[in-house]
Amino acid sequence: MQTTQSTLKSRQKTLDLIITSMLIALVFVSTVFLNIRLPIAANGGLVHLGTAMLFISSILFGPKKGALAGAIGMGLFDIIGGWVIWAPITIVSRGLQGYIVGKISWLNGQKGNSLALNLTATIISIPFMVAVYYIGESFLYGNWIAPLASIPGDLVQNVLGIVIAIPICIALKKVSYFK
Repeated sequence: MQTTQSTLKSRQKTLDLIITSMLIALVFVSTVFLNIRLPIAANGGLVHLGTAMLFISSILFGPKKGALAGAIGMGLFDIIGGWVIWAPITIVSRGLQGYIVGKISWLNGQKGNSLALNLTATIISIPFMVAVYYIGESFLYGNWIAPLASIPGDLVQNVLGIVIAIPICIALKKVSYFK
């Protein structure tokens, strides 16, 4: 009996590791290959589909996997894509955003099944993401004015993420795995 429980626990941990790794990879690939640099000042931002994938990961798999997918997936993009100085800011910002979305979406045992909670979660996460980037950029640029140019791009990226993620989550919730 003990061996069976131990084997099941080990298999569950392996499955969790595989799913988390795949979510990280999906966020990374969505950020790398599907991005547009916005023509807003020098640091106007980058709009990519990684935010949509972060939202999808958090809504479907909860706060822990969402936080890891966002932090590691987008952090790797910064490191590999030549934005190394941004990586710590991205890791904190996107980890926090993924956690917030997952935590709210999974409130009261909902597990991402409530459209209202999912939409609320994504919207509530935006000011936290923007704030972390703003504070981080303020230290990078040495002033509190320059980072203001990034806020419109951050907002566009998040709105695009919501518009894409919410319908995808609704569709995926119909798949037997998520029921």
